[in-house]
Parts: sequence; structure tokens; C-alpha cells
Amino acid sequence: MRYARLGRSALQVSRLILGTLNLGVRTTREEGFALLDAALDHGINTVDTANDYGWQHHKGFTEEFLGDWLAKGDGRRDKVVLATKVCNPMSDWPNDSGLSIRNIIGSCERSLRRLRTDWIDLYQMHRVDPHASWDEVWQAMDILIRQGKVRYVGSSNFAGWNIAAGQETAKRVGGLGLVSEQCVYNLVARAAEAEVLPAARAYGVSVLAWSPLHGGLLGGALRKLAEGSAVKTAQGRAMEALPRWRPKLEAYEEFCAGSGLDPAEAALAWVLRRPGITAGVIGPRTAAHLDGAVRALDLDVPEELGKIFGEAG
Repeated sequence: MRYARLGRSALQVSRLILGTLNLGVRTTREEGFALLDAALDHGINTVDTANDYGWQHHKGFTEEFLGDWLAKGDGRRDKVVLATKVCNPMSDWPNDSGLSIRNIIGSCERSLRRLRTDWIDLYQMHRVDPHASWDEVWQAMDILIRQGKVRYVGSSNFAGWNIAAGQETAKRVGGLGLVSEQCVYNLVARAAEAEVLPAARAYGVSVLAWSPLHGGLLGGALRKLAEGSAVKTAQGRAMEALPRWRPKLEAYEEFCAGSGLDPAEAALAWVLRRPGITAGVIGPRTAAHLDGAVRALDLDVPEELGKIFGEAG
């Protein structure tokens, strides 16, 4: 496994981050635990979740799932860089969402209980709250850091100017500020190249790319649909994007077949080799998916691959 520093911090994270959206939802409990253990065996030391994940059962389910896994012991908690998120609504009550001091601190304490741990390594703001000033956000995060409940702070789905504003405010109050931004980035979603990647580079913020396969679209979607073996491709982001990208997907899958490349591994390898990308957030459902992601770390992809889809965002 390869590792990289998280932003301007000294913390090292694996270049593959295990996303947890599928665990216990599209896997059984036993399969999910096995995937987490296999990830550790591969050297993947970073696990990403959010307080609202697992909403298919109930919000907070995935944190509870991870808490049960961490409680199995054998050094799991000490080995893992644990990341979760705050901001998305957890109920219909008005103060149970957003980035107020009340919700940031209260949500962190509830996440700690669900995760059955004393600290969160990377506490990320899941999205921008237009009603919360950076002064309020940093005051809340400073309280949690001083209490030892949070080690580092990151953002997710922020614009470039949000990152700049946050870092300038952190600089004014003498804090480290953001160490990471988690954004969607892949062969068909490249809007981050315009402002997010330059802002992150300028302010020493790592970029963690989520959905590197665009919900399965880039994992051989057309072939899987033809075979009737598609799972994620037949729903959500991938299915919505399929009509727009079908001609280029045909060219992409044909190119991969002619080059002896697995489409999913090629798409992930392309993301991992892009300038400014620290790590890719993967969401495997099976051991084969996980093994393929690990192989992508050592995969060299031709420059022509990135040109198939152009520069579209």
C-alpha cells in the first residue's frame, strides 16, 4: 500500500480510502466485517463514513456498524484513520442539521457513541451551510480539538472559494484549518479541475476523490447491463448519466478491451494519477472489487484514456 500526507498535516493516509456506504446495506454484516478486515490486510488504513450513512435502515446505522467492528479489538482502532461527517439532516428538527456550534458538537458526541471510540481522526463538513460563518465553524471545531474528540478537520463538496475563505479565517485565528476536501472526481466529472483543485493546492489541502467510478458507470457498465449483471450501474448516479455518456462509454469500454484493461481498475488508476489527488474513496461490495482497487495502484494507463471523455465537468 502507498501512503500520503493529509494536507499540511503530518498524518499519513492510504492512497485508497475505504468508503462505507455499502457495508451492512448492500452486504451482510459478516461480509462487511470481512471487507474491513481485508482492507486492513491490504494496508488500507483510512475508513470514511458519515453520521447519516445507512439511512436505508436508519441514520447512524453505518457508524454503529463500524463501532461494532472496531470493538472486535486486535488493534483495529489504533490502525485506522477514522473519518466521519457532519451537516446533513439527522431528523426533521431544525437544529439537527447544519454547521452551528450546537450541531457540530452534539453530532460529534453522538458519532463517538455510535462509533464506540474516544476520538475521530478526520471530522468533515459534509456540505456547505450558507447560514454558518467560518468564525462559528472554527469555534466549534476548536472546542472539539481541545477536548481531544477530533484530531483534524476536513470539508466535502465545497467550492474553491469556500476552501479559500475557510483557510483565510483559520489563518487569522491561528488554526491549522482544513487538511482535506472530499469531492466527486472521475473521468466524466471533472469540474473540480476548474477551482477546487487549484484552491486546495494553494492552501495545502489534500483532495480525496469520491465516486471514482461515478457510481459504477465507469466499471464496464454497458457490458454488465448487456449481461444482466449490473448492480450499482442500474440505479442512481450511473443510470442518470448513462444516456448522456453512452457513445463515449462504448468507446471507453472498447479501448479498455483492446488494451487488456479492466474498466473499473483503469478508471480508478486514472484518478489516482491525476495531479493534486491524494487518495481515492472506494466503495467495494465484494472482495473482488477490493482486490481490483488495490491492483489499480500499480496500473499504468495510457494518456489516451483521459481524452475519450474530454474535459467535461
